[in-house]
Amino acid sequence: MGQGGEPRRAQAYDGELGAAVARAQEGDEAAFAVAYRLVQPGLLGYVRGLVGDDAEDVTSDAWLEIARDLGRFKGDGAGFRGWTATIARHRALDHLRRQRVRPRSSALEQDVLDLPGRHTTHDQALESISTEQALELVRALPRDQAEAVLLRVVVGLDGPAAARVLGKRPGAVRTAAYRGLKRLARQLADRGVTDGGPGTLGESK
Repeated sequence: MGQGGEPRRAQAYDGELGAAVARAQEGDEAAFAVAYRLVQPGLLGYVRGLVGDDAEDVTSDAWLEIARDLGRFKGDGAGFRGWTATIARHRALDHLRRQRVRPRSSALEQDVLDLPGRHTTHDQALESISTEQALELVRALPRDQAEAVLLRVVVGLDGPAAARVLGKRPGAVRTAAYRGLKRLARQLADRGVTDGGPGTLGESK
């Protein structure tokens, strides 16, 4: 796994990120580069989950807008990650509209509406999703589940921040993320894509 392979550690960088953004807003180009380095892996993973192979171009467009509007941003490191994810999402949806690709269905299937199981199932799925193969699985989820999983896991946003990006209630995003992770855990178990013990993913089937 590369730099983006440890998405749940994103929050650990928020202090450094917030300081870099503040300096970048004062014109410090080196500080903007630091902010870019901290945010880009998660942002690219999120966009790749939405648009696939065009992610690099879409994310580059998003960074042009981020750089242009940086002076208008107000907030801390976590807020910056949410703000950049919102911009990237708009760019990705614009790209999909231009390509006349209909966004993935947001219909939720009742068969995955189960009570939460052991956290180990989801933790194991989270550890695996940074692989290319797992990102492909994420893209196959219903779109609301895919976006919730990508924002929570790849970008590293908390529930309320992910809900703000998506314009939904935190409870709805939490439910979508849970359903998506449960489905991913099943698929990853079937494919044997785990970094841990062989039986961990299947515990909540």
